Amino acid sequence: MSTRGYAAEAAQLIDRLERLARSGEARHGVNPAQWEALRYLAQANRFSRTPAALADYLASTRGTVSQTLIALEGKGLVARRQSARDKRSVDLDLTDAGRRVLVDDPLQELARDLRKGDSDEGLAAAVEVLRDALRRALRRNGSRPFGVCHACRHFQKNASGRGRHHCALIDEPLSEEDSGLICTEQEPVPA
Repeated sequence: MSTRGYAAEAAQLIDRLERLARSGEARHGVNPAQWEALRYLAQANRFSRTPAALADYLASTRGTVSQTLIALEGKGLVARRQSARDKRSVDLDLTDAGRRVLVDDPLQELARDLRKGDSDEGLAAAVEVLRDALRRALRRNGSRPFGVCHACRHFQKNASGRGRHHCALIDEPLSEEDSGLICTEQEPVPA
């Protein structure tokens, strides 16, 4: 099979796997868009847990995200609070119930299927191919990368000398936990 044929088959397999994974998403009364919002909030740093950042990450409209958040708040899975940095905006947090629901995330079943079917080396190679495809799709669509904080050009490791990190872009301290989460402002370190 040619590279073009493999690429087309891989795209079809990804689409089919995604559909199968989504078929189990009716758990806990949470629909696919709500699962995506919960997943995002679980992996976003404290500066990126806003309705606008969520809409950007999901490549969705703010109105659609607003409706998703209203539903998640109504289910007690997400809480809004006034931003400490900007009193005109809100920050989002997963509630304890939201974190408990994520333990039963249907996407984890797909992850288990992937772990059973391949070696770590095979998965690492597949992940790198998928990351590259994502980078291309983001560029083509003019979307932000939402990368991990510690891989950003603004990240300053152990800036204080006391084990605390720092974001030079927004001039804020970062915890070790923050450094491993995704950020809406992330700019990859130049190669």
